[in-house]
Amino acid sequence: MSDVEDAPAGGGIDPRGPRFVAGITSLLLLIDVFLGLIGVSAAQSASGWAITAATPAERAQDPAFVLLLLIALLFLWGVLSPRTAPWAALYRTAVAPRLAPPTEREDPRPPRFAQGVGLVVTAAGLALHLAGVPWALVIAAAMAFVAAFLNAAFGLCLGCQLYLLLQRLGVVGRTRTASA
Repeated sequence: MSDVEDAPAGGGIDPRGPRFVAGITSLLLLIDVFLGLIGVSAAQSASGWAITAATPAERAQDPAFVLLLLIALLFLWGVLSPRTAPWAALYRTAVAPRLAPPTEREDPRPPRFAQGVGLVVTAAGLALHLAGVPWALVIAAAMAFVAAFLNAAFGLCLGCQLYLLLQRLGVVGRTRTASA
């Protein structure tokens, strides 16, 4: 859930790190989707959606909410301090030393941006869940799962692709020079 480490002087990060992190993240998100499907977010009662009858405190105690909150905090950690994020540290200390050196490195900014996208998606699901919107938490967790799974399984980072698109449009990643 982080871009594993800030760019070293050699220029970039090991691209296998974010994929490792995405694998753990996708597993946690899959568990969260399951918990959301059996929890208050998707349940119906005789009078309608169970989530609308639940108090905000009851909604916050839903196991799916608690796990998604933890995942969102890990996304936040990955954005603020990628080098110290737990899964990044695990990759760097336990996995990377057992692998051959990477054949290429990548810019750490797109994976870090992707962490921010994951944070926004999960935070929206959490906020809507607390507001009593049925299925919001499940849908947000499922969207984040798809993105994390695509990265882990196929190396397709949707957040990174969004970053590159925004970079081409001049919105992020480039400094604009004043024209004379």
